Amino acid sequence: MTTSRSVSRNSQRHLAIEYCMVRGLRPWRGLGLLCGLFVLGGCAAAQAQSATSNPSTAAAEATVQPEESRMWMNVGERRFSIILADTEAAQAFAALLPLSMDMADLHRNEKYVDLSQSLPTNADRPGTIYNGDLMLYGSRTLVVFYQTFNSSYSYTRLGRVDDPDGLSQVLGRGSVRIEFSSN
Repeated sequence: MTTSRSVSRNSQRHLAIEYCMVRGLRPWRGLGLLCGLFVLGGCAAAQAQSATSNPSTAAAEATVQPEESRMWMNVGERRFSIILADTEAAQAFAALLPLSMDMADLHRNEKYVDLSQSLPTNADRPGTIYNGDLMLYGSRTLVVFYQTFNSSYSYTRLGRVDDPDGLSQVLGRGSVRIEFSSN
């Protein structure tokens, strides 16, 4: 009997100590949470004040991300929106618009044509070419890809068709007339 009473008293003491510890930590947890919220609120307020007190900083931050430049590609009755890449080559290509060209087929995955003038290049190997990619091969060959595949060739990115659904059906086989315009 003595053993079970001592075990019972030990269990009661243990529970009482745990209760005091948990109850004693509860106010500290709340205080820690409250301090954390004050710190986060203060950081957000300081950032907002910094942006409004220095308009040139706010303007610089607003221009960090370039606005998407667009152009249009018409193939027969279909019109596709093209998002231009933020490259010197894409800007030079856009400066040539409007253009209307007969583009030949190559490998049943791309249409190409040689431009009348060279464009700036910054070629790299993309690895995977995607349906809708608009690229420059060398400095004068404009390429519109209508199939996704892997490639070891180097291209300068000009842009991409925003929604390439139906592009491969419209471009089909053989030569096709494509019109590029800024509106």
